[in-house]
Amino acid sequence: MSELLGMPPGRVDADIGEGAVTITVDASVYPLPSVYAAAFTFIARCWVFLDRDGADRLRIVLTAKTPIDADGLRALAGEMSNELLASAWRREITRLNRGLIESVTMAAFGGAMGPPSLDELEAFDFADEPFDDPLGIAQSWEDKYKKPKPPAEGSEGGTP
Repeated sequence: MSELLGMPPGRVDADIGEGAVTITVDASVYPLPSVYAAAFTFIARCWVFLDRDGADRLRIVLTAKTPIDADGLRALAGEMSNELLASAWRREITRLNRGLIESVTMAAFGGAMGPPSLDELEAFDFADEPFDDPLGIAQSWEDKYKKPKPPAEGSEGGTP
C-alpha cells in the first residue's frame, strides 16, 4: 500500500496493480453507506469489489473494464477519493436536514394526490369538528351574492 496523492497515511491508501487499484479507507471517516454510494458511480467503467480489511477499515478494489495504464489507475483512485468525500458529505447533509426533507416530501405527495373527489367530499362529515370563522369569509356563494327579495305587496315601500 502507498500513500494516495498526499493524503494522510492510514486514512486512504492505494495499491496500484495490473489493471486494478485497491483503495483502503478508514471506516470511521467514510461510513459504509457512503462507500456504497461512491462505488456505485464507478460501476459503468469498473468492476467494483468491496470488502472489510479489519474492524475499522474498508477495502475497495476497482478493476478497469477496458485496458488502462498506471496513470489511469492513479486517476481512478483520485476520483474514488473525491467521490468518497462527496458521498460522506451528502450523507451528513441529509442527516442534518432529515426533518426538512421529510416535510417537503410529504407536501409533494400530498399535492400529487390532488384535490378530494366529490364522493370524498360528500362522505365527509363537516359537523364533526367545530367551525370557527371570525372573519366571516366562509359563506356560500349563494349567500354572498343572493339577489335582494322584492318587497311584498302591501308593505311599506311598495307601489300603491
